[in-house]
Amino acid sequence: MMAVDVTADPSFSASKPRMLFEGSYTPAAQALPAYDVSLDGQRFLMVKPVKQAQVATQINVVLNWFEELKQKVPTGKK
Repeated sequence: MMAVDVTADPSFSASKPRMLFEGSYTPAAQALPAYDVSLDGQRFLMVKPVKQAQVATQINVVLNWFEELKQKVPTGKK
């Protein structure tokens, strides 16, 4: 995140950009900003990406699960 000092009187001028902070944050979607400023103006609110989950190396397939469900949860019919 970069910042500049701005003055508008007597004419507009901006200082050289300086880094406020750096980090890895989720990028903006299309034209929306990737951050917001807290109501008191003291903090930036940003979304940090979640660390990558591990890739699944196993999958469990349950066959005839509906029959087991009927045995465990009776419908009340006789």
